[in-house]
Amino acid sequence: MASHIETDAVEVNRGLLKELEDMGFSMARAAWALHHSGNSSLEEAVNWIIDHENDSQFEKMPLMEFNIEIESPNPYDDTTETSQARAKELMEQAHKLREEEDTKREREREKERIRAGKEMMETKRIAEENERRRNIALIRKAEKDEEKKAREKIMVKVNEDKLKRKRRLGLPTETESASTSSTHVSPLNTKRVVMSPPSPASKAEEMRECLRSLRRNHKDEDPRITRKTFETLMTVVRNAANKPGEEKYRRIRLTNNLFHERVGRYSEGIEFLELCGFKRQDGSEFFSLPYRDVDINRLRDAAFQLNAAITNPFFGLLSTEAEDREQ
Repeated sequence: MASHIETDAVEVNRGLLKELEDMGFSMARAAWALHHSGNSSLEEAVNWIIDHENDSQFEKMPLMEFNIEIESPNPYDDTTETSQARAKELMEQAHKLREEEDTKREREREKERIRAGKEMMETKRIAEENERRRNIALIRKAEKDEEKKAREKIMVKVNEDKLKRKRRLGLPTETESASTSSTHVSPLNTKRVVMSPPSPASKAEEMRECLRSLRRNHKDEDPRITRKTFETLMTVVRNAANKPGEEKYRRIRLTNNLFHERVGRYSEGIEFLELCGFKRQDGSEFFSLPYRDVDINRLRDAAFQLNAAITNPFFGLLSTEAEDREQ
């Protein structure tokens, strides 16, 4: 830049140069200002001077050429005081314009700081949410591990009790039965024993097995979800048993979102209601219990099984005998 200043000759408008000098600017800065502003106007030259007022390199006088083609045809004939007043006005305008630009830039920087702050807060919130979810997952895993240990402990206790009962009653244990069968051959019974076929399972047993299947097939879900299913079924059964004469207590809309979320999405839940006598007519959106099919005893059996499912935390997870002991 320094070599450029020393070697290049600048063309300036003599009239504008004089006006700038009258305003109090040095000839060197006035010449550079006219050169860089293209000799376009006095205002542009003043603005250039203000923008470069701290650049000492423009204090050195350049080589000047006065081109008659860029001379002002009607130069101002102002007095020194008028020129200085005009220079002051132009400088004030330039300073005001610069202040407005600085204010605008500051506002943009403030907006950028706010945006960056929001992004930082959102990043922090996401990190905290992820940490919270990880903690919840760890807690749930620990709870499942504790439940598993508790079930195993219960099973050990149940097996020990079964073994004690057999020994107390003089019955052979499984180990003793296996060893005895390998060494002794029981004599043939000359009397032919006719075994009757097993009786079909009662409705109550079917209901219980249906509820056990629901709990067992969805054991990986939160136990509170299946408990809510059992409680909803209990409400349906009780309403039908307490007010069989009112149809609204014997009808369920299958498209009801709450019913579907708690019961309808489980095939075992629908099967349980069918065991209670509920039926779905072809093309109907209702699951209803016809008045003629209302069986109070069956509904009471259903309520009894549901109560066992609700009150026993290990319902459906242990053997039937172990569950009976828990109850």
